[in-house]
This record gives sequence, structure tokens and C-alpha cells, in this order.
Amino acid sequence: MNIEDLRDYALSKTDAEESLPFGPDTLVFKVNSKIFLLISLNDQPVHFNAKCDPDKAVELRDKYSSVQPGYHMNKKHWNTITIDGSLTNKQLKELVDHSYALVAPKPKKRPGNLL
Repeated sequence: MNIEDLRDYALSKTDAEESLPFGPDTLVFKVNSKIFLLISLNDQPVHFNAKCDPDKAVELRDKYSSVQPGYHMNKKHWNTITIDGSLTNKQLKELVDHSYALVAPKPKKRPGNLL
């Protein structure tokens, strides 16, 4: 996966928006005004920050050297992932999906039939 593939995948998420609020070097993706992904535009290899469940974050860091505590982020809730070939495209997409799911608005429950 390259930076364009990652960007395209993030933007494919419902209501995802991109911006450069931290300057021209960091692309930020939000949903519901909440950040779910940050991509460094100048670094090689490409790396990105994704939100993660704290328990899962520790598990991923222990298992993959390309997953580290979030750079310049709350290290309990964010990982920095380096795209170096150690994770498959499917795994990288799953990390983006997980991050998105943590901040995306939850569907409202519709009241069931009362009778």
C-alpha cells in the first residue's frame, strides 16, 4: 500500500473529510469532527497514526515491530504504523477501519414494535 492508496481508502469511509490543520506535512482525516487518521506526507517509508483500543494497541505493538506507540499522540489510544511490508494491505485497512469505527457516529437505534 502506498500513500495514495491509504488516502483513497480513508476517503472511502462514510463522511470522511481530509484537511491540513497542522501544516502542509500532515494530512488529517476526520469523521464527525473527530480525527481517525493522520498521514505524514514527507516521510519514507510512509507511516500513519491510527486510533486504537488500548488493549488491542498493546497486542499489536507486541506482535509487529511496524506498530509503535502514537508519535505526538496519546500513546494509550494511538499507534503509529510504518508501511514497510510487514503488514498486508488487508491488515493496514483493518487498522484504518478500526480507527474509523472508534470515532464514527453510531447508528441511532430505532424503537422496535411496541405491540
